[in-house]
Order: sequence, then structure tokens, then C-alpha cells
Amino acid sequence: MAALIMVRQGRDWQATGGLFEWTLEYLIPRLDDRKTADWLRMVVAENLGSLWLPDLPDAGRAQIFALLRSDLVAAARRELPEGPAKSDAIAQLGELVALTWLEDGR
Repeated sequence: MAALIMVRQGRDWQATGGLFEWTLEYLIPRLDDRKTADWLRMVVAENLGSLWLPDLPDAGRAQIFALLRSDLVAAARRELPEGPAKSDAIAQLGELVALTWLEDGR
């Protein structure tokens, strides 16, 4: 199953359902904003497969961007299981991080 994170208006990231879920599971325990963390938990629990960051509160979205930028790729290197798809998954997570630095686009 494919999944999607709308990072900014016109800037989305698509991944497998497993990588999407891993990304949200990475974020949830690190978020101070309980409302945002609860929303991400619900997305995972209900297997929704999509997350629109522009719809989140500003504080939650800012913290998600900071968390993605600071340690996501390093955490993936540490935590994702070894295998032939690991390097592709890490590269894809790097693409997600890059999207957080771009302005809204069409």
C-alpha cells in the first residue's frame, strides 16, 4: 500500500505503507504537542495512509519539521532492519527531509 505525507502545499512525499508508518512512529514519542501526537497515533491506528502537515497546528508542524531535519535519517540508519531495501528507504527519507526546506509550491 502506498502512503502520502503532504509536507507543504504542492509538496508531497510518497512511500510504502511500512515506511510511512515507521516515520510516524519515529515522530510520535518525540512530539511535545500532545494533540499532534494523538493525531499521528490515530493515523497509524486507523491505517489511514496519509497525513496533511499543513492541516496540523503551527506548533506541531514546526516541531515535526525540526524532528525530521534533526535525526530522521540517522535514526533510520540505526533502526531500520538490514536488507536490500534499506539504502533506498534511507534515500527516500532524505527526500522527505529535503521537502521540509522547500517553500510552498504548485
